[in-house]
Amino acid sequence: MKWGIIGTGEIARKFADTINAMHNEGQSLLAVASRSPETASAFALSMKIPHAYAPYEAMLENAQVNAVYIATPNMLHFENAKAALLAGKHVLCEKPFTINGKQARALYTLAREKGLFIMEAFWIRFLPMLRKLRELLEAGEIGTVMHVRSEFGFIPPDSLCARKQDVALAAGALMDIGVYNLGFVYIVMPERPTGFHSTVAHNEYGTDCYSAIMLTYPNGKSASIVTAIGMDLPREAAIFGTAGVITFTNYHMAESMTVRPYGREAYTLNMPVEINGYEYEVREVERCVQLGLYTSDVLREQDSLAVLDTMDALRATWGITFPGEAEA
Repeated sequence: MKWGIIGTGEIARKFADTINAMHNEGQSLLAVASRSPETASAFALSMKIPHAYAPYEAMLENAQVNAVYIATPNMLHFENAKAALLAGKHVLCEKPFTINGKQARALYTLAREKGLFIMEAFWIRFLPMLRKLRELLEAGEIGTVMHVRSEFGFIPPDSLCARKQDVALAAGALMDIGVYNLGFVYIVMPERPTGFHSTVAHNEYGTDCYSAIMLTYPNGKSASIVTAIGMDLPREAAIFGTAGVITFTNYHMAESMTVRPYGREAYTLNMPVEINGYEYEVREVERCVQLGLYTSDVLREQDSLAVLDTMDALRATWGITFPGEAEA
């Protein structure tokens, strides 16, 4: 794949490092786009990218670029992804895929119409350890899963506080890292919840800085997540089944997990990533494009929509609305 990147933040730099480490797999990074010519040029120079563009749309005119990675603020994901599809590019868009389910559905529809591939860059779903987790759960290693628990919280530097929480950027703890908690829960229990209960604390930027959420499912199943910006919470997770428990000390970069089947000896599995974890989603894009798929059959359309629809419902109860929500 010949990649272009829209956006020049920290996550764009990590993705660029990934592509630059995958040249032997046929991956190449041809272009980067920013709102500022100076920023685009500086990023291109530091990451050895041959072409730099400003504004974003200028990069889409480069016929050599056939796939675009979108790493802009949340509020721009829909606009940037739509423009890339209309320009004939395959799209990998950072999480959260869009700011709501309506926008996401419009992008999936457009990708199908154009015969192009699009996927949310929910990279942890492709980690070898989380693929192994799904295998163990499907094999009944811990019986029927009854409860899932996950937590994620961090303290951003002062320079990132507004970007991570500003309602005008469609930010906030739920959108920034709660998507990881919810996405992990949906890996373990892919069915949609029948209801939820939550508590939330708002910040001065107009979004949420802390929430505790309980999701309920049929037959007494449940999931609980805690998400925070401004609190340093370990990225732990636990899966409780009728025949055992699986725990992660860091589900977000899942390189190990401990399995404790009832009546048998506990064991720990270790699966370190090869580069930085992003390589697996890059390979998934390549695989799906080669197969002519419009989106992944591992991270399916309904998987990303389930998370977005849940976040939409939570924000509705919290009274958080983003500018331009009706756009699609």
